[in-house]
Amino acid sequence: MKKLINDPDAVVRESVEGFGMAHPDLVTVHHDPTYIVRADGAQEGKVGVISGGGSGHEPMHGGFVGRGMLDAACPGEVFTSPTPDQMLAATEAVDGGAGVLHIVKNYTGDVMNFEMAAEMAENDDVEVQSVVIDDDVAVQDSLYTAGRRGVGGTVLAEKICGAAADAGHSLDEVADLCRQVNDNVRSMGMALTSCVTPSSGEPTFDLDEDEMEIGIGIHGEPGRERKSIRPVDEVVEMLMEPVLDDLGTKEGDRILLFVNSMGGTPLIELYIAYRKAHEIAEQHGLTVARNLVGPYITSLEMAGMSVTVLRLTDQMIDLWDAPVHTPALRWGV
Repeated sequence: MKKLINDPDAVVRESVEGFGMAHPDLVTVHHDPTYIVRADGAQEGKVGVISGGGSGHEPMHGGFVGRGMLDAACPGEVFTSPTPDQMLAATEAVDGGAGVLHIVKNYTGDVMNFEMAAEMAENDDVEVQSVVIDDDVAVQDSLYTAGRRGVGGTVLAEKICGAAADAGHSLDEVADLCRQVNDNVRSMGMALTSCVTPSSGEPTFDLDEDEMEIGIGIHGEPGRERKSIRPVDEVVEMLMEPVLDDLGTKEGDRILLFVNSMGGTPLIELYIAYRKAHEIAEQHGLTVARNLVGPYITSLEMAGMSVTVLRLTDQMIDLWDAPVHTPALRWGV
C-alpha cells in the first residue's frame, strides 16, 4: 500500500482538519463529534440541508458544504457510516427554525443512523424530513444495502435542493423536490481497479489486469458482471443503455448528463467517455441541457467511472443554474 498518510487510524481526522484549514472562508469544522458546517452558520428562517456518509468519496460530502448547496456534512470513517451523534449535532447546528432536510444515500448504516438522529432532533423540537437516494440501476441489493445503492444522483440532489432551500422554499417543498430528483435520476458505474482502504492495506476486491467490473459500487461492492476490458465507447454503452432503459426516457426529454471519476481516472479519459455518452443520449432523442464531468463522488484511488442521467424540469434547471459556492462546486458567484 502506497498512500500519503501518517497513522491509518488518523486519516479522517487529519484530512478533515486540513480541509477546514484550506477553506476557512466557506466552512467550519467541529470535532467531538465531527461535522462540517457553513462558515456563516445557521440561516434564520431557511431550511437546513445536510448529508453525510463514510469518508473516501471526496469531495462528497464535505466539499459540497457552502452557499447554494449543503449547510452541513457528517464524515464517517473510511467507507463507514457517521454516527447518530454527529448527525444530531449537525442537524441542530443548521436549524434556522424552518426545519432540516436529511439527504441520505441508501446504505444500511447511513439510513439507520440518520433515522436515529432525526428522532432525537425531533425530541428537541427540530422538524426533520429525510429522503433516501437510491439511483444505482446495477444491482437490487448489495453488501451494504437493502435495495438500490445511492450514488451519483446524490450530488445532483444536494445541489438542486440546496438551491431551493437558499431560495426560501419550505421544508415540505424542498423534501418533495428531493424525492422528485430521486424519481428522475439513474446511475451506473464500473471499475478498472480496486481501491485500498487505509485501515486494511489490502484491495477491497481483486481484478485481473485484463478485467473490468461493470456495475461496481462506490465501496467496491460487486457489480453485474466481470468482463475483459473493452474500448471506452463500448464501456459507456454498457452503462448508458441500462440507465436510460430503467429511467424510461422518451424522445424530447431534457437531461443532465453527469460523468464521474471513481478517483483514479483522469479528465482526459472522462471527456472521451462523455463524448460517447452525449452521442448515445442524442441517438435516443434526448437533449443534454446541462452536464457535469469530473471526480465528484469517488472511491479513494479506484480507476473507473460512473454515468448519471437526471431527467430535468424547468424548475430543476433554474435551481441547477443558481449560484453555488462550495470547496468543490462553484459557479454564478
